[in-house]
Amino acid sequence: MTLRLEKDGKIAHLLIDRPDKRNAFTQEMWELFPELLADAMADDGVRVLTVHSSRKSSAFCAGADIGEFGAGSTDPEWRARNQAAIGKVQHDLAQAEKPTIAVIDGDCIGGGCGIALACDIRIAGPAARFGITPAKLGLVYPLHDTKLLVDAVGPSQAKRILFTGQILPAEEALRIGLITQMSDDPYAEADALAETMATVSSHSQKMSKQIIRRILDGQADDDAASRALFDAAFESDDFREGVAAFLEKRKPEF
Repeated sequence: MTLRLEKDGKIAHLLIDRPDKRNAFTQEMWELFPELLADAMADDGVRVLTVHSSRKSSAFCAGADIGEFGAGSTDPEWRARNQAAIGKVQHDLAQAEKPTIAVIDGDCIGGGCGIALACDIRIAGPAARFGITPAKLGLVYPLHDTKLLVDAVGPSQAKRILFTGQILPAEEALRIGLITQMSDDPYAEADALAETMATVSSHSQKMSKQIIRRILDGQADDDAASRALFDAAFESDDFREGVAAFLEKRKPEF
């Protein structure tokens, strides 16, 4: 199985397992990814999802399988199906209601970089490398995926990345905001962060994700819907537990 979902308590791991091809994605993998993602989001026991290679110190994802892509891209029907599948992965992951963390300890190129950008947080090792390379193939990066890049690094750096197709080292990716953190052991760092996330209010996290998404999509002030999110929190089980734990001087159990 080139993709699989493993659950470990409150943390789920979506593993990319095609090391012989540097974890390059086939059409089958693009189509399977949303199913595994939906499984993690639907499981009430899962609080955080990490996305990473099944093997440490290997490529996160080298992008699309060029052999398959080169053969199929001349067929308009295959190309449409491929574009739809990739688009669904990017959209569903970016809109996932629970926190998501990409763990990168090797090459993260093309569609692989798109997957990482669709996650909330990106933690990379010092050997990680990043690139978005449609300019090297005469292709155009989709608008949704370009927006994720612009949201992360700003328009000027996004232009540099897309206009050159350059491969960036982890230090440079950190400097411009392409990744969130760099660690000598990104897997341990991600596990620790996920465990911390799993101890606080999932309701607060989900609503915060919705509000941040509204801001990134251009909303600058509250409306009736965003005010309703704020007001509803005071009626939630998590709020009652948080207040009770504070008054009782204990850790809350969300």
